[in-house]
This record gives sequence, structure tokens and C-alpha cells, in this order.
Amino acid sequence: MKHATYSIIVPAFNEEALLGATLERLNQIIAATPEHGEVIVTDNNSTDRTADIAREHGATVVFEPFQQIATSRNAGAKRSTADYLFFVDADTLVTEELIRESLDALKTGAVSGGGALARFAKGSSNEKAVARMAAVWAFLAKRFKWACGAFVFCRRDAFVALGGFNEKLYASEEIYYSRSVRQWGKPKNMAFIILNHCIETSPRKVEWFGLWGVFKMVLPLLICPWLVRSRRFCNIWYVRPPKG
Repeated sequence: MKHATYSIIVPAFNEEALLGATLERLNQIIAATPEHGEVIVTDNNSTDRTADIAREHGATVVFEPFQQIATSRNAGAKRSTADYLFFVDADTLVTEELIRESLDALKTGAVSGGGALARFAKGSSNEKAVARMAAVWAFLAKRFKWACGAFVFCRRDAFVALGGFNEKLYASEEIYYSRSVRQWGKPKNMAFIILNHCIETSPRKVEWFGLWGVFKMVLPLLICPWLVRSRRFCNIWYVRPPKG
């Protein structure tokens, strides 16, 4: 089997509705890049067809029983032996141009990792509000060099040296990881970059919980950031409304 130059890790818990489209896009991108790429899906203890859909799309499937985003990302990355790692959420579409620019940046040896800007897919009943949310995030991402959790990339040696994402955190692990990768790269004259390309991700949390509901869930974390160490205060990332 040909050694992969880059791996795209997709953490997934009960993602049968959106995972197929994400994997189809990733397969198209991999087919178009001269470097050999692979997709690894972490089935984070799903109870639906998530794992089956991943296999149907040719992805390597890793099972991780403990439901935590950081642990799920790490489990997938540990299966990889590629030089470069990408972390893409199951409800997110990326472009060939974004992967191409990310790879080119990493291959220079002057970049330790990075992220991209984000926009929400159209169709939300609160399009203006979610667009403002994306604009606020874009400002913060550029200002503080924070990668959006839906798309993070890095060198494998950075991931290994840092031990991956912090598994003490139930949310904001991508922000802490961005800081860690940036600090790891500084003495090596490597930058952590936020590319101007946009990923397209789902506004489903706003649809599920409403703007006020999202605000009430996120506000305690903004006031007391250390609460991201408690699953209880991070339910917006782990709980879904019942179907029906």
C-alpha cells in the first residue's frame, strides 16, 4: 500500500445525514492532488450508519468509544503515518484550492500548521445572524491565529511532539491546539497561518437550539473559560435534540 503524504481525519458521532457529502468532496480532492492522500473517519461510538457510510466511501474507520472531540481527533490521527494531518468536521465541505494551498505551505518547511476562515451553508432560518457569527470568528481567527475546529492542519511531528489535542478539554480544544502548534513552531522559525479560503460548515446548532439557546450555552464558557474541562458545560457540542 502506498504511503500517504497527508491524512484527513474526520471525527464523527451519528453523522449519517451529512457525512456522505463530506467524504464525496474529500475523495474528489484526493483524486485531484498529486500527493497521495487518505481519509480516516473516527466513529465516536455512533448508533447510526456513520461507520457504514465511511466504509462505503473508502475511508479507513477507527472506533473510539469515549465521546469527546479531542479524543476522537487524536484516535484518527494516531492511525495515520502521513507527514501532514488535516482535521475536518463531518458537516464541513472544503475545497481543492484550500487543501492545495495548505499542503504547499506545509511543504515549504516554514509552516507548522494553520486553519481557514468559515462560512455557514445557506438555508438557515437565521442567515443574517449566522453570517455575523462567521464574521466575528473571522476577526478572531485572523487576530489571534486560531484555527476553526471544523478545519485544522498541521505537521505530523508537531502533533506527535504535543501529544495531539488536549483530552482534558471538551470544547475549544482547537484554540488551545492552535496556540500549542504556534509555540512549537516559533523556535523553528515556523508560522501558524490562517488562510483566506473559506470552508463551508453547517449552521445546524442554531437550527437545533435557536440563537438564544446557543447564546445561553456558550455564555458561561466565555465568562469562565476553564469550564471547557467539564462535559456538563459543553453540551452544545455533544447533545442533539430528539428526532421526530
